[in-house]
Amino acid sequence: MLEIDAVHAGYDRTTVLHGVSVAVPEGGVAAVLGHNGAGKSTLLRVAMGLLRPRSGTVLLDGEDITRLAPHRRVARGMAYVPQGQQCFPHLTTAENLRLVADGRVNGRRAVAEVLDLFPVLRELSGRRAGLLSGGQRQQLAIARALITRPRLLLLDEPTEGIQPSVVADIEETILALAGRHGLSVLLVEQHVGFALRAAQRYHVLEAGRVTSSGAGGTAAERTVREALSV
Repeated sequence: MLEIDAVHAGYDRTTVLHGVSVAVPEGGVAAVLGHNGAGKSTLLRVAMGLLRPRSGTVLLDGEDITRLAPHRRVARGMAYVPQGQQCFPHLTTAENLRLVADGRVNGRRAVAEVLDLFPVLRELSGRRAGLLSGGQRQQLAIARALITRPRLLLLDEPTEGIQPSVVADIEETILALAGRHGLSVLLVEQHVGFALRAAQRYHVLEAGRVTSSGAGGTAAERTVREALSV
């Protein structure tokens, strides 16, 4: 599905990623873990085409997309949910969803599907997005991405700064989505237990380098926590 191979990338004169290689399996989840500043968000920006790497390649289904613009990656089935529960705060929940759905084939059906995944958004359809809680805005952000019917979903810290009761709902939805209709997920996450439950493969980033990789699952938790404690 997605292969990030030997990527070096950064900003201005600062190199953030040093030869990073990460692969996302078809219909599966790859989790990227690491402390703040490890380069996780930069890796997602490279994957989405928002930051061009200085060297290395990005392949989607075997095709080199390293120089492909972000909107063309979206057209190939990629969707990105960045940090920060992003939405249009002055629009209602329903308007935020319709903004993505309008003009798309089966857009109305896609909205209905995401409202089934996140029932709270149906209850809050008339409320301005800026008045939603952080967890509700995060659910809205994920729902907006899913309306595009992606084959590959990039999630950057989807549970960061969210109340525990909503974290559980978001985790459950992501676990349910993984592999659904062939959906693949590249998940950046600091909650180790959740990330490993969701992932077939994990990668630990430290100072822009992959220091540990392996099969996902709860059996890997001790190894990952030891890698993160360095």
